[in-house]
Amino acid sequence: MLNVPPQAFPAPSSQQRAAAGGRAKVPLKPGRSLMDWIRLTKSGKDMTGLKGRLIEVTEDELAKHNKKEDCWICIRGFVYNVTPYMEYHPGGEDELMKAAGTDGTDLFDQVHRWVNYESMLKECLVGRMAVKPIAAPKGMLPEKKVLSGASKDLTPSYDWFQTDSLITIVIYTKQKDMNAELVILDHEDKRLRGEIIVDDYSYLLEVDLDHAVEEDMAVNIAEKVGKVEIILKKKDNVHWKILGQPLESHNTFMKRTDRGLFYRKCKLVLKTEVTHDTKLFCLLLPESTHLRVPTGQHVYLKQIIAGTEVVKPYTPVLPFLPLDFKEPSCHDSAHIYLMIKIYSCGLFTQALDHLQIGDCISVSNPEGSFKKSQVQTSEDLFLLAAGTGFTPMVKLLNFALTEVSCLRTVKLIFFNRTEDDILWRNQLEQLALKDQRFEIQFILSQPKKDWVGKQGMISSSLLSEFVKRSRKDSKVLICICGPTPFTEQGVQYLKDLGYSQEEVHPFTA
Repeated sequence: MLNVPPQAFPAPSSQQRAAAGGRAKVPLKPGRSLMDWIRLTKSGKDMTGLKGRLIEVTEDELAKHNKKEDCWICIRGFVYNVTPYMEYHPGGEDELMKAAGTDGTDLFDQVHRWVNYESMLKECLVGRMAVKPIAAPKGMLPEKKVLSGASKDLTPSYDWFQTDSLITIVIYTKQKDMNAELVILDHEDKRLRGEIIVDDYSYLLEVDLDHAVEEDMAVNIAEKVGKVEIILKKKDNVHWKILGQPLESHNTFMKRTDRGLFYRKCKLVLKTEVTHDTKLFCLLLPESTHLRVPTGQHVYLKQIIAGTEVVKPYTPVLPFLPLDFKEPSCHDSAHIYLMIKIYSCGLFTQALDHLQIGDCISVSNPEGSFKKSQVQTSEDLFLLAAGTGFTPMVKLLNFALTEVSCLRTVKLIFFNRTEDDILWRNQLEQLALKDQRFEIQFILSQPKKDWVGKQGMISSSLLSEFVKRSRKDSKVLICICGPTPFTEQGVQYLKDLGYSQEEVHPFTA
């Protein structure tokens, strides 16, 4: 089943903790968990102080509500009283106060693009912002953002033709290096949605087809000329007069961050234990979906928990670490594999763990700022991972050792509490034996007495010991992912050691 959410406020590019620019979580008081917030919103309590009335809010009125004990925030033209949510916000009260009494849309887009605020804050809705007559008279749609001349020149176009049994749609992307990871297709019944990623932009083809087509489809990509062919099989051999009725966002070209997240239902087909608290989930994409998650990017999972939409980002991994790197590996494109730690008090991961084989969960399009070119121009690659911060490193390792011949050194420095927490330890050790470029260093913070390896936490002295250029002038890339404090400290230590911002890519949430 296809699912297009209302415009939600999305998140920064994220990984299992995803792209840079995230905010640290703060400890919440007891009784202030997500589940506690959901219970409060369903308790019947007046969350706005308006006894159920919705009002029109002027800028002057909004500005008056700018204190912790009286805080209103505008998001996409709707005003919310977030005062009761203050103590439940994982990012802390100070983060919410940055938007107090103002339009916080841009701030929330930078930090929480993936969060469905409309569901989370629906009981806090005060009303709509009053529209200034001069800027945009009532009843008019917001003005669409106009692309620059250069961007317009890059706008893709499409055409279509038919035979007795087939419909072929051709999208001319005007990009020379088009590949399967940049093409995302979904169709259900007669609805077709095709999204083409062009750098930081997104081109969308979205129509209700004139007639029904079969579920399976073929996608052909002429990489050198940037042409994408979508081949659909007609259910009935009838002549189509038109391709179909265009939907609202059809034939649009805009910044990816301005386009709402799109979800499709994926089926859980396998769930296996990786460690005592971490599992590998295998999700089957619909037959009518073409989706490849690029290296270093993440997807969002969405579940309805106690009547509220809850969304979390996760970075897909491989089903295992390939040990033969003689040629690029072609992995099963029908499945998405996710390595997820199950927290005993985690509302979302507990719900995930209770999914049965055959159950479905909503999975978004990929997002993320990581570019493969960052690896392709490097000679030394260092991966710093803590716990499930290992997940973005899995595909990265595979890509680096398979397709980047200029790399001299690939080193994973993997931080965990105990030996039992190390993910895929045997596979990593086998990989180090197989490929002389790859080195693995395990570091434990709470080892048993018989541990003979390295011990400690991330520190400047530890990084100076293990992160070293193979040559004085070698080009280096350092990727880091883990809990927010780990990542933030690591980035600072690396800066202190003389590594530039361009040489460090943090995956944070």
